[in-house]
Amino acid sequence: MSSCRRLGGGLVQAGGSLRLSCAASGFTIDDYAIGWFRQAPGKEREGVSCIANTDGSTYYADSVKGRFTISSNNAKNTVYPQMNSLKPEDTAVYYCAASGRLLTMVDVVPDPYGMDYWGKGTQVTVSS
Repeated sequence: MSSCRRLGGGLVQAGGSLRLSCAASGFTIDDYAIGWFRQAPGKEREGVSCIANTDGSTYYADSVKGRFTISSNNAKNTVYPQMNSLKPEDTAVYYCAASGRLLTMVDVVPDPYGMDYWGKGTQVTVSS
């Protein structure tokens, strides 16, 4: 069974950093786009960052540009989102997901309904 296993999350003070990871199993990330989505209470799930490993292109939501980065370690079949300068409004449940249909993130906004595999969510709480 193909899946994504997420690691990381927790409680951090505003201005702090967290590094999450998403380890894929059952498939190799070389041909997939791996994205991170988040959902805060009462809000829709939104794409935060995504990397298309086919061409290395990335997507960042406007709200996280300049603060979050995403990278891949294909040898470990793992994607690492690095979240810096965290704000209380970043508090949400974060999910990693994979899509075999997204070949590039150039001019693309990741759609939760377009993802093939999902990991379990991890809570990220940023205190003020």
